[in-house]
Amino acid sequence: MRLPHYCIIDDEPIAHRIIEGYCKELSHLRKVGNAYNAFEASVMVSKGKIDLVFLDINMPKMTGFEWLKTVANPPKIIVTTAYEEFALEGYELEIVDYLLKPFSFARFLKAVNKALVSSKDNSREIPHVSEKPNTKRLFLKGDKMHHQVHIDDILFVESYGNYCKVRLQDSTILTHNKISAMELQLPEGLFLRVHKSFLVATNKIRVVQGNQIIIENHKVPIGQTYKNNVNKLLDRGV
Repeated sequence: MRLPHYCIIDDEPIAHRIIEGYCKELSHLRKVGNAYNAFEASVMVSKGKIDLVFLDINMPKMTGFEWLKTVANPPKIIVTTAYEEFALEGYELEIVDYLLKPFSFARFLKAVNKALVSSKDNSREIPHVSEKPNTKRLFLKGDKMHHQVHIDDILFVESYGNYCKVRLQDSTILTHNKISAMELQLPEGLFLRVHKSFLVATNKIRVVQGNQIIIENHKVPIGQTYKNNVNKLLDRGV
């Protein structure tokens, strides 16, 4: 199945770098190209190979919405802008989501997931990876092999560059997946992102102490950005 293809339309190079950096964490997306104005955007989209566009509004000569109105059969659109006052117009144009700069990776991921599961236009529906498959096991690629792992054996997942260390009850697997991809693969509610580099099995948590989580004899840090996730877990109980 072909992976979803995206492009970025924005007149600010730094915006391209930020979005590209986020997209690199999502192994199920493929970049087609970059456009810095509406004319470059039209050339890319006219080739018909783009499923998702990250679109800025305030651009020279033609705004993002003016350009969008010229596209007969537009791809999925996620607006990325510093101006909140155009949100209503955006939704009238049937955009998928409206992100206000600066936006976090978590907010960005939510918008992308919304785009991937959207069925607004079935003729352009994007093939997507199931966010949270209902399964008790999964296969992890590592060491030129595919390891079958029971989800209940996983203690936590640690980011390791472009790889992940999956810590099991009695071993560790170094897999080619990034932690963001692992977060999408593992069942919601059973695993929690507690740090940019750590994803833990909630039923394996022994102690939460200060900015640390104890799982068996392992200490996992709690990142400031993810502290609210842990607090919500504590409020409702594991």
